[in-house]
Amino acid sequence: MFKVNQSRPERGTSQVLFNHTPASVSHSFDDRNLTATTGLVPKMGLAKNADLPDLTEDRLTVTTTGADKGANPAPKLATLVAGMAAGADLIDDMNILRHAGMKHLFDRVYAPSTLGSFLPSFAFGHIRQLDAISSRFLTNLIAHTPLLPTNQDSTQASMIVVDVDDTVIHVQSASKQGAGFGYQGSRGLNALLATASTSDSSQIIVGQRIRKGSTSSARGADKFVSDALATTTRINSGTSVLVRADSAYYSSGVVKADHNGGAHVSITVRMDKKVKAAIEAISDATWKGIEYPEAIYDEETRTWMSMAEVAEIPFTAFTSKKKALQTTGRMVVRRIPELNETKRMSGQDPLFDLFRYHAFFTTVDRTRFDTVAADHMHRKHAIIEQINAELKNGALAHMPSGVFNANAAWVTIAAITHNLLRAAAGLIGGRMSKVRAPTQRTRIISIPARIAHRARKLIMHLPTKWPWAEEFSRL
Repeated sequence: MFKVNQSRPERGTSQVLFNHTPASVSHSFDDRNLTATTGLVPKMGLAKNADLPDLTEDRLTVTTTGADKGANPAPKLATLVAGMAAGADLIDDMNILRHAGMKHLFDRVYAPSTLGSFLPSFAFGHIRQLDAISSRFLTNLIAHTPLLPTNQDSTQASMIVVDVDDTVIHVQSASKQGAGFGYQGSRGLNALLATASTSDSSQIIVGQRIRKGSTSSARGADKFVSDALATTTRINSGTSVLVRADSAYYSSGVVKADHNGGAHVSITVRMDKKVKAAIEAISDATWKGIEYPEAIYDEETRTWMSMAEVAEIPFTAFTSKKKALQTTGRMVVRRIPELNETKRMSGQDPLFDLFRYHAFFTTVDRTRFDTVAADHMHRKHAIIEQINAELKNGALAHMPSGVFNANAAWVTIAAITHNLLRAAAGLIGGRMSKVRAPTQRTRIISIPARIAHRARKLIMHLPTKWPWAEEFSRL
């Protein structure tokens, strides 16, 4: 163990030393009743209570072959979810569930070789079945903890925000089906995600899809948004929904899907001639300073003194399309001084040489969000990057198979696992209610325990003075 050597008289010179009292240290892997991931017990218990096994048995119909690759889908899916919750990002990592005392806690934990045969047996229809399982499992989790709580006393808090974005999952091998060079300039597969959250909650995944690495961001986004909104409505109907996205999703198809799903939109626009003309029409008197990096609040005028300013103008999007696709709303514009001296001195377009403009189109009424509030709300779209980073630091660190459908199934199972961990954090409550997956693994999942039996009772002996013992007990 480590101890602090405080023999030196000087302040601040305490030294941490290894305890060398034993003459030697040896090790052996021989304890059959020890477990390293005991926190999976309450989490997989929650998955069972939310009917994940029953949903899988009822809806996943992977065809069995001579080798029965598709047999017993429920325990195989549960094995994959548990492995991902414990930190597995490859099929071989699923072996973490097969050590020592784990056999006393879980039944029918499948070997990586079996799981490696199970996933490639998926066809596209089976991926859609998994999507249905993911959506209904999320709905069932709501019965145990409010994943999307709303505070009706606050306008912003009572709105569910659905963020849509895609990210490239890097792969090394060109032999993986669908791998290609995407917008990030590296070889990979393209994962499209939709998350839902409120100002009072963490993000849950309401839609996931994997596509070829070379695909454009907006391909199939209209159908994807429709599915994500259907899931969001199912788990929290009656609450207003706002869909946020960047300019890659600024299309009449996506906005129409939002409208048909009963949602408002807040989407970054492309800086084309029509948008530039609208910006030029904004009166100088309407620009307002906003809270921004290095902004100063003036107590006397009660306004922000900032280099960044916002303004808005009525705007009709997609006027080049059929009338049914045209959408009226507001274009909110944020501008900051152009710091590129070369561009400032070009003299080609004084208005756009002096400032950089960032504009987005929204259908949210001004009575709900004024110009400043709308800009503030739209800028929060960046929070979806946290989910991208969390998944790519976990289950989506790799694509485990060379088969496209197997990797598509892997992405959906990663979304199921993410929502399970979010629900578990909500049940724990307190300061743990919004922690990320890595923190849950450190504090709750990776708790060692010694398994003992007394009569027909199974007992888990956990470490004394575990810092998060109370949180584990609540779960």
